[in-house]
Amino acid sequence: PGVPRHTNRLINEKSPYLLQHAHNPVDWYPWGQEAFDKAKRENKVIFLSVGYSTCHWCHVMEEESFKSKEIGEIMNKHFVCIKVDREERPDVDKVYMTFVQATSGGGGWPMSVWLTPDLKPFAGGTYFPPEDRFHRVGFRTVLLRIAEQWEENKDALLESSHRILEALRQTSEIRVQGQESPPPSKEVMDTCFQQLSRSYDEDYGGFSQAPKFPTPVNLNFLFTYWALHQTTPEGARALQMALHTLKMMAHGGIHDHIGQGFHRYSTDQHWHVPHFEKMLYDQGQLAAVYSRAFQISGDEFFASVAHDILLYVSRDLSDQVGGFYSAEDADSYPTTTSEEKREGAFCVWEAKELQALLPDPVEGATEGTTLGDVFMHHYGVKESGNVDPMQDPHEELKGKNVLIAQCSPELTAARFGLEPGRLDALLQECRHRLCTARAQRPRPHLDSKMLAAWNGLMISGFAQAGAALAEQGYVQRAAQAAAFLRRHLFDPNSGRLLRSCYRGKDNSVEQSAVPIQGFLEDYVFVIQALFDLYEASLEQDWLEWALHLQHMQDKLFWDPKGFAYFSSEAGDPSLLLRLKGDQDGAEPTANSVTVINLLRAACYSGHMDWVEKAGQILAAFSERLQKIPIALPEMARATGIFHHTLKQVVICGDPQGEDTKEMLHCVHSVFSPNKVLMLADGDSAGFLYRQLPFLESLERKDGKATAYLCSSFTCSLPVTSAQELRGMLSP
Repeated sequence: PGVPRHTNRLINEKSPYLLQHAHNPVDWYPWGQEAFDKAKRENKVIFLSVGYSTCHWCHVMEEESFKSKEIGEIMNKHFVCIKVDREERPDVDKVYMTFVQATSGGGGWPMSVWLTPDLKPFAGGTYFPPEDRFHRVGFRTVLLRIAEQWEENKDALLESSHRILEALRQTSEIRVQGQESPPPSKEVMDTCFQQLSRSYDEDYGGFSQAPKFPTPVNLNFLFTYWALHQTTPEGARALQMALHTLKMMAHGGIHDHIGQGFHRYSTDQHWHVPHFEKMLYDQGQLAAVYSRAFQISGDEFFASVAHDILLYVSRDLSDQVGGFYSAEDADSYPTTTSEEKREGAFCVWEAKELQALLPDPVEGATEGTTLGDVFMHHYGVKESGNVDPMQDPHEELKGKNVLIAQCSPELTAARFGLEPGRLDALLQECRHRLCTARAQRPRPHLDSKMLAAWNGLMISGFAQAGAALAEQGYVQRAAQAAAFLRRHLFDPNSGRLLRSCYRGKDNSVEQSAVPIQGFLEDYVFVIQALFDLYEASLEQDWLEWALHLQHMQDKLFWDPKGFAYFSSEAGDPSLLLRLKGDQDGAEPTANSVTVINLLRAACYSGHMDWVEKAGQILAAFSERLQKIPIALPEMARATGIFHHTLKQVVICGDPQGEDTKEMLHCVHSVFSPNKVLMLADGDSAGFLYRQLPFLESLERKDGKATAYLCSSFTCSLPVTSAQELRGMLSP
């Protein structure tokens, strides 16, 4: 490429997204005081552009507009231009996305917002083409119009921005109304189930027609609804909806059959043609969901998908020091000599390519059958490509195939006269060869930023899979990542989490000059991860750290007047609004997850004020939970668990004893959403005994590992057989 013509301030940043824009002819600033001061000093409008490094349309807008010398000159002349990585600064992103959604009815990235010098928004949108097109105004036109308006109607724009901000402040406020108590659990759970049931796709699973997202929050809700209604037709339907959705996703093109892991979402109803980026938060949540599906059904298919996800993350999203990277891009160069990236290029196949890679005749099959014939039939490959042109508006996938398991193994085997058991080995051989061939292609961009929140979700994925699938290696990987967080994303002096760190040269871990402090979601997802890791490993250090972080979360984010937690802490003058997330989407919102965190924290510590806080959060969101719980399925699930109260499952025994291990295996093999597990190992000086004095009164019966089921620290009669324990664990 040679020496870049332009270099701006973003060259000094650590974020992969900001570095992507460091050589634009735009005089970009990072979010910060230098840019704000310049806007005030020169009385200029701020142009704020928010995106992330694996965002397809962010790349498009950069290529079309931010790399244009002419558009760059307009931007530099009339505006102070600021770039924000939404994954580094979700607080900034959320404030201005709230504005864009309220004023345009939609949202997404790249987000483009124009602000007054005191940071109040007055115009905004998402992607703009560079020039005017049919029914769409061009970016150049918008820039010139706004510059003209600022020159001629500045007072009107300032007045408008003030009114907009006040309206946003009022409409975005979530607070408890009067003496409100938590909403009735049965109503909330039943309404959420009915709303999901109505939106469910009976044929292909999922909860919309297109596009289709994995939404683990919906599946987790359905599993909990089933667990609390196992003997009812509604419970049976909830389980069927969740398991069918998971099977259809795993068979679909949203699942990478060659390189493992899941893509972001499907552009069609059939889970076939995905948007190809891969996000860490999806892998973490889906590994946990597929592990739960195995726990409930005993079907090895679900276990194999969980293994597949964790293989992908271990190989492609893992830092050598122990953390997890954020994402892989959708776009890449088709070949080493290509000059233009294409979406999905790393993952798609031409029929002739597959035939050339899989030419071997298959012994015992119908005469003349090759490996390629079997593989192409099973994965829906067509000579002319299998992508509907409607799903490929830019013709990037023309003549290509996105693999989708269209036949059951039995049908494919019968088609070629093979034994079903033999087919599995043949398909595995084919996938291995294609994986080797694909490794020769240029890889998509890797976002090697490491975020506390998303690492938390991935630690939960490894820990829960390790427990449910009895894979100690997964538990060890989770512990390695938790140790990474404590070393690189936690400040022991202040006791606070940091948001992000970055892969440096020679596999070092780097921090930005002014580290970004952790947000609510960082605390919530890390605390959840530490509880999951304690239950999988029974190492009490993780429990102690989790409870410390919960106290810190209360101190930094709790709203004592309106209840629930703010997403960001007080005291940042550049943040116009302190918001509370009110939607469980690709990730659950932090207040939803923290309800169950608080209940677990109370069980492990005896601090019952955390139970009160959990109830106050549900009260603050009561109206939304009663009207549209489908917007908060994770919080609806938490409502059920809050009202059923958590059971403390206490195993008294030697951690190394076979009888103790059998008891623990029993607990891990049963899906019981309203339980917490603890091991009473007899060490009265240990952290858990100091927190919970009642453990001193529990003892082993007849010298054997013994289980107690406790509620509010009052315990049942002891049991010493795993079979009896299994019966006690039913919700």
